[in-house]
Order: sequence, then C-alpha cells, then structure tokens
Amino acid sequence: MRSMVAMDDTSRASAPAPPGVRLGRVLGIPVHVSVSWLILAVLITLFYSRVVQSNLPGLPVAGAYAVGFGFVLCLMISVFLHELGHAVVSRRAGIGVRAISLEMLGGFTEMERESPTPRIELAVSLVGPAVSAVLGLLSWALLLVLPPGTVAHELVFQLTASNLIVAVFNVLPGLPLDGGRALRAVIWAASSDRYLGTRVAGYVGRGVAVATILAAVYSYAHWYVGVSGFYIVVVGAMIGMFLWFGAGQAIRGGRLAARFELVHAGRLARPALQVPAGMPLAEVTRRVVETGAGAAVVLDGGGNPVGLVNEHAAAAVPAERAPWVAVDTVAATLRPELVLPAGLAREDVIRAVQASPASEYLVVDGPPGQRPAAAHIVGVLTADDLANLLDPKRTIR
Repeated sequence: MRSMVAMDDTSRASAPAPPGVRLGRVLGIPVHVSVSWLILAVLITLFYSRVVQSNLPGLPVAGAYAVGFGFVLCLMISVFLHELGHAVVSRRAGIGVRAISLEMLGGFTEMERESPTPRIELAVSLVGPAVSAVLGLLSWALLLVLPPGTVAHELVFQLTASNLIVAVFNVLPGLPLDGGRALRAVIWAASSDRYLGTRVAGYVGRGVAVATILAAVYSYAHWYVGVSGFYIVVVGAMIGMFLWFGAGQAIRGGRLAARFELVHAGRLARPALQVPAGMPLAEVTRRVVETGAGAAVVLDGGGNPVGLVNEHAAAAVPAERAPWVAVDTVAATLRPELVLPAGLAREDVIRAVQASPASEYLVVDGPPGQRPAAAHIVGVLTADDLANLLDPKRTIR
C-alpha cells in the first residue's frame, strides 16, 4: 500500500523498501523514512512557514518555521497511521508485512504476498482511506473548539484538510490508488480474473492522473495566484505523473501476471528425442525433423540422460560438417540443477531458472532430487520459450 503525503494515497504490494533511516519497529513491523521524505520535509517547512506568517502575522519568523516543521511531523504521523491500518488488516488476513516506509510522495506497506481473495483485497485497500477519514473527522472536531488565529488552530486546520483530502482522493477508482485496488477486487469477484481487474483499474488510474494534472492547472488559472498557485501546479503535476506511471506499471503487471499463470514446467516442455552419445549431429537433426521433436537429450551407454543439445549451437554447425560432428559437442552437460520436476509451476520455475541460468532444462516426471532416467523424461524446457511466454509484446501460445 502506498500513501501520498497530504494529497493522496496509492497502493502497491510487495514493493522493495527504499533506502533511508530506520525509525524502529511498531507491532514488530520495521518503519523506515527515505531520504526523499526528508527532502520533502524541508520544502514543506520552507513553504508552509510563509503561509503561517500570512495567517499569523504576529508570529516570529523562527516560530513560523517551527509551525511548518510541526505540520510536517503531523503529516508523517498521519501517513504512518494510514499505512499501519493496511498493515494490521493484512496481518489479520494472514498476509505477512515486511516493512512500512515513508517516502517523498507518501509511504508504502511492503507485504509478503498478494491478497488471496477479492474480499480480503477489498478490506485491505479500504482500511487506509478509512483511517485517514477518521483522523480528519477527529481533527475537525478538535478544530471546532480551538480559538481561531492561534498556532494550534492553524496546525489542526491543515491536519484536518490533508487527511480528508487523502481519504476522498484516495478512494477514486484507479490504480495505483487504494480505490483502484477496491475496483480490482470488485472486478476480480465478478469475473474470477484478478488480472482483468488490474488492467481495468490501471486504465482508469491513467484517467485519474490526467484529471489530477488538469485540475491543478485549472485551480491555478481560476483560483490561486503567486507562490501558492505555483505550489499547487507543481504538486499536482508530480502527483499526476506518479499516478500515470503507477497505472502503467499496474497495466503491464496485470498482463505479465496473466502470462505468469501459464508458467508450468511440464506443459512448457518441448517433446524431446533421446539419442545415444556419439551420434552424428546430421542424423540427430534428421530424426528431430522426422519425429517432430522440439529438442534432443543425449543418453550414455546405460540409457541415462547426460546432456542437453543446445539448439543455437547445433544450428551454428555448417551443414557440410554436421555428418562428422558428434552430438555431444553441441550438448551441455546435464547437471543436477538443470533437472526440473514436471509439476513445477509459477514462481518455483522462475526461482529454479534464476538460481541456475542455462539455455535448456530437462523436465522429468518425478520428485526433485531424483536421479533422472530415460523413462521419466517429459521433455526439455528452453529459456527462450519461457522468455517468449513472459514477454507481454508476444502472443500467448
């Protein structure tokens, strides 16, 4: 989940925590403040001190800066409580939480995995705006009893406005906002397709991004002038750009995740021709064409697989030399880590490939670690086939 400082909130699961200062732990969850947040804190303090001097003309300059910094601390606490709401509900739903981080345009809660059901996704996404709304209403109630023209009234007013704006803006139905996650949950529940919801909410998020920038420009042209108006345009443009890129990531992620569901070692494996060591490459090529096999596995004298023919290396051998080149010369030695069980799927396949990069992997029908035998060979999984499947620009096969 991601919260944008004083202006909006966005959501993202399983995001890496940015570098920064570690503040400690709350409910066992590490809390970090990024360097970008510290930069924003300085900018807000400098800008808001001018607003304070305008609203409270009798306050010394040092006092105006102190009030500006106090507002920054109030914002930080508000964003943190928003993220803590996401974290608490996630943990109650059995989703682990790695950390809460505060950054320039807000903060995010890094979770160990995605929500398992649409109902949990909806609950986790909406709790953040609910926390911000409650904080805004409590601040508003306090504002009613504070005397106007005081430092306390000024701070509480800004805290009320920022939390209510966060709550309202954040429920807009477009990713990466929390409202976009809620929309995704609804579409997911209706269609049983999480990734359709992700793509739809991402496109809506792009519309929200454009509307945010246009609203900032419109407000500058019709309502605000000077430094305040310039600040609104800059912040609006930053938020709009952030939302646009976040929505684009959601759209691409939805497309990629749909393909990721198709990652299965057994189903992706090419039918493999089993050939004895020493067979001429020309004969192997002829048999591959004749049988329609997509790969070749080299067997030793005992019928055990010992090598995987590399199709690129085989294709590089000139046709006139192929009858005199043994298939072993274009085959990679079959190491234990290049043997994958046929039932391996999704992230397990990706982790296995990342742990042992190669161009081909032998897929066998048997448990991990079992010595492969010719009778158990299902086929050969190539890195090219896996990459083509995961490439969103290519057609799903």
